[in-house]
Amino acid sequence: MNLPLKYPRDMSALVLDGRCVSDQILAELRPRVSALTKVGRAPGLAIVLVGNNPASHIYVRSKIKASEELGVRSFHHMPSEAITTAEMLSLIDQLNDDREVDGILVQMPLPKHLDTERILTHVDPSKDADGFHPLNVGNLVANRRAPRACTPAGILQMLNRYDIPLAGKRAVVVGRSDIVGKPMALMLLHANATVTICHSKTADLAGECRRGDILVAALGRPAFLDENFIKDGAIVIDVGINRLTDTAAVERLYGHDEERLAAFRKTGKTIVGDVQPRAMMERARAYTPVPGGVGPLTIAMLLSNTVTLAEQHLAS
Repeated sequence: MNLPLKYPRDMSALVLDGRCVSDQILAELRPRVSALTKVGRAPGLAIVLVGNNPASHIYVRSKIKASEELGVRSFHHMPSEAITTAEMLSLIDQLNDDREVDGILVQMPLPKHLDTERILTHVDPSKDADGFHPLNVGNLVANRRAPRACTPAGILQMLNRYDIPLAGKRAVVVGRSDIVGKPMALMLLHANATVTICHSKTADLAGECRRGDILVAALGRPAFLDENFIKDGAIVIDVGINRLTDTAAVERLYGHDEERLAAFRKTGKTIVGDVQPRAMMERARAYTPVPGGVGPLTIAMLLSNTVTLAEQHLAS
């Protein structure tokens, strides 16, 4: 079931509902999980969380909750922040060897004293639920079947399910991270878009962004992209998750949204993406809100990767 994209020019921009798309993906996974449970066992996802980063704990709780609701077993490992790289590698070895575990997720960021690259590459590529292992990144480059990085894979699902055409379109990705920017550019390229990757050293960043029929913002700077960066009628995908506590900044960004302002006054904080919300509303044909846009898709694709890996393990 697709979500047909309609954007009449006499109406406001279409809000791309990440929660709705996520619900569709999870609904499609349920019979697959049920089938696996009947013929063998439910898929298993191991989540490793090191330290006491409050945001990481929130993310992990959301992932565990979504797993349990889908029928995916979650194995939660929470070692002390004092754990060494060698001890982390030993834990990863145990999970690699555990036949009950189909997917492994190491929650980022890790404490600075740990060798993040060494730990992530120690995960068995056939259990790489995040799609971060270099072997799976190489498979993405070659457009071969393999786990895909969850956030960009979720974005592609959203674009496809809203019937947003990609072939022949000019896509601009702002940000070159290994988690979002680079894999997003590759996935759009495989969908036959013409892709430009921009970053902090790009000359005339605003001008490059304005060329994009599709603009993906993943630079990690709150509300950095304003109306000068958005082509009229573009599709804007805002990946940013930035916490704001400054009253003046929040009032400047959300002066048009009394509900958001009221919530901010109550809690003293709000979440903003990398694109100014009013600029998206006024210039884009369709856009993802923050929150409620890209975020829910990341967890859905994590579970999708885990179920697919479980099916492959059962068949092997």
